[in-house]
Amino acid sequence: MNYTPLKTSVSPPNQESGFVEIEKLREKISSSNIPSDLKVRINTNIDRIESVLKYGGNAVQIDTLARYVDWIVQLPWNRRTEDILDIAKAKKILDKNHFGLSLVKQRVLEYLSVLKLQKKQFGKNIAHAPILLFVGLAGTGKTTFAMSVAQSLGRQFIRIPFGGLSTGLDLKGFSKMNPEAEPGIIIRNLVGVASANPVILLDEIDRVGEESRGEIMGILLELLDPEQNNKFLDHFIDYPFDLSQAIFIATSNNTQSISTAVLDRLEIIQMPSYSDDDKIAISKKYILPRLLKESGMENNVIIVDDVVWHHLARVSGYDPGIRSIERKVESIVRRVALQIVENKGSHFTITEYNVREFVDLQ
Repeated sequence: MNYTPLKTSVSPPNQESGFVEIEKLREKISSSNIPSDLKVRINTNIDRIESVLKYGGNAVQIDTLARYVDWIVQLPWNRRTEDILDIAKAKKILDKNHFGLSLVKQRVLEYLSVLKLQKKQFGKNIAHAPILLFVGLAGTGKTTFAMSVAQSLGRQFIRIPFGGLSTGLDLKGFSKMNPEAEPGIIIRNLVGVASANPVILLDEIDRVGEESRGEIMGILLELLDPEQNNKFLDHFIDYPFDLSQAIFIATSNNTQSISTAVLDRLEIIQMPSYSDDDKIAISKKYILPRLLKESGMENNVIIVDDVVWHHLARVSGYDPGIRSIERKVESIVRRVALQIVENKGSHFTITEYNVREFVDLQ
């Protein structure tokens, strides 16, 4: 989930503009829903800066405090979405978004059923079912299953790619004393979705670099432990934020590089590889219709002969997932789009005789 960088002033204010900025900060804090003790802490800082200005000082700290306030007032301290715990609807969503994989779907439905029973028994402050870890090679549907869980629940969705993390500070942010500091990726995304109970996908947690693995695995433990994540501490925010109502789901290609302590908190669901018949069915029922819709074409604009589908699946046979065949279908759709724009036709049938005009088969 992307977020919009916050706009703040960058030059030290003069005395008059400093008092104006201080008044704006007081109004922001007063009208916000941040915790009362945090309000007290910030107002104390504002009072200190105001005193410096009154005695002729140049309060350069106003810019730093203004950036900090802009972040904390946007955090969803008390904003949550209401769960939709309709198992029949969830099953329809899973069947619509995913072909086959009945055992995986069954496990997800069991997971949602536990959440439904917990909410019925305990109310809004539900305990969480075991945290799921989808394990499988690229293209086997790990990420899209997590997205389907969020869609089924009616929750916001956050994806955090662990393959791009170089240090634990990427997750937990930098101290606000640094002029260029900002919150970590967890807090930034919470601001982006404006909800304290999203589904948070910890994507490819096995791809953490060796030099930072121990540090990041320690933060993972903090995120996944309900005894700790209710007081998640970002270095920039420097105040505990409650993540206990978020639902965490993790993915990995394998489990070899994941610490034992982290694995103990996860329930592993193995994602199977796709057969050629699976790839053909997924391409026909899901990939081609989606790509046609995204490209502004009707469903009947492209017809692909069965012999072509079998050939596309066969040349992508090294790939246990669907990404290879998906790229080939994307090529067909793009080249057809060009043909349409160049007024070379409006409907196209892809056969074994013309397939190379629309896709490279290496």
